[in-house]
Amino acid sequence: WGCYFEYLSKWNKYADDENVMTITYEELKENPVLGVKNIAAFFGIPLTEKELQSVVERSTFQSMKKNSQKTHGEFGNVLFRKGGVSDWKNLFSEDQNEKMDKAFEEHVGGTKLGTKLKYNVYCK
Repeated sequence: WGCYFEYLSKWNKYADDENVMTITYEELKENPVLGVKNIAAFFGIPLTEKELQSVVERSTFQSMKKNSQKTHGEFGNVLFRKGGVSDWKNLFSEDQNEKMDKAFEEHVGGTKLGTKLKYNVYCK
């Protein structure tokens, strides 16, 4: 699947491009209505309240997981696990977390995407 930091570094080149919108899973999870509104506005798509609610309902983690076999086949089981945030706390030891923080800072800490991700992922 490649290196997460290399992936972020490549995308960071485009973070200020007016044709690129960055949004995190955590932002969408925290306020899905606002997230969908912002995405629709970015693409210049007007949504009625009914359409907005439909998109929000269909884009919940539970809804996408339920349909993942149709949309992603067996790969859906890999992509759609729990749907929560900060699960890394249950998987990483304190030492692993410190190593990840250090690697994150070294590779993308001062970048626009790194700052946005650090705020959303590590400050929860």
